[in-house]
Amino acid sequence: MQKITTFLWFDTQAEEAMNFYLSVFKHSKAGKVSRYGDAGPGPKGSVMTASFELEGQEFIALNGGPQYHFTPAISLFVNCTDQQEVDELWDKLCEGGKPGPCGWLEDKFGLSWQIVPREFFQIIQNPDPEKSKKAMQAMMKMQKLDLDKLREAIES
Repeated sequence: MQKITTFLWFDTQAEEAMNFYLSVFKHSKAGKVSRYGDAGPGPKGSVMTASFELEGQEFIALNGGPQYHFTPAISLFVNCTDQQEVDELWDKLCEGGKPGPCGWLEDKFGLSWQIVPREFFQIIQNPDPEKSKKAMQAMMKMQKLDLDKLREAIES
């Protein structure tokens, strides 16, 4: 078990969210689902928590009620191998959600994600300050990050 686990608060969609995330990420697995009993705040037999693993990271989803909601102040950062992985994850996570600027999106549950190719940081941290500036300016015009356009920006 990892020392720090991301704990996600949902109103009633913990199991649905877990199943959605399991379908998005190739290296994932379901964990334990616990249910409310007679004394729980949720209906007896309904899901209380659902644990799962995505790409080696453990998560716990809780059906805690409508008191709290996700905000973009916390996001899950996905370090993608290449543009193909960016495209695949972006499309799947945006389904029912909404794209945001600069590689950020909000999924259908309101959880914010940053879908970023590894090469992105090499491009924007170019030793030439002018190239770095051009890359940042190009990135600011994007929703989904596009490596070809970022590369073009530093070549122009």
